[in-house]
Amino acid sequence: GSVYDCLFRYIGGTRNIPDLRCVHNYHDHPAYIEALAHSVEKHWQTHGRKQKLLISFHGLPERYIEQGDPYIDQCKATANLLAEYLQLKTDQWRTGFQSRFGRAKWVEPYADNIINDWVTQGIKTIDVLCPSFATDCLETLEEVGVEYRAMFQQAGGHDLTLIPCLNSSPAHVELITAVVREHF
Repeated sequence: GSVYDCLFRYIGGTRNIPDLRCVHNYHDHPAYIEALAHSVEKHWQTHGRKQKLLISFHGLPERYIEQGDPYIDQCKATANLLAEYLQLKTDQWRTGFQSRFGRAKWVEPYADNIINDWVTQGIKTIDVLCPSFATDCLETLEEVGVEYRAMFQQAGGHDLTLIPCLNSSPAHVELITAVVREHF
């Protein structure tokens, strides 16, 4: 939404409007789900599979959802399709939301609360995947890879591992190529 807002604000102030095509979303695109699944499977082959998989998306203030933003439904669809592809049972994974700030109420469940709940249930190892980030950044590497890992270990957990984002992987390039070809 904010990218569209910025784009259309710019276009509204110019007379030389470029040709545009906007890709509304690709949250359920088969190539996206497959790329995420292969990323998880590759991680598991290299580092072993943990007790739980947290699929953590960037959060949003609840007011965005109340205003009609479909993002949360799209996140849940992505997570469900990924879990289905990986043949995960419902007790092996959860969807959460991270990166909240300010005083506004953000969509739940919060990723850090899920991690704390799992610790109290005796879970010792967790993998975290952040599909709403195309590339690793401060919110994946620092927030999840450092802060969440430290929080988990201080609470009694042993190993919280960040599964890398798609980044510049061939699967990510193929996904973006497929999406662009479908829209242009």
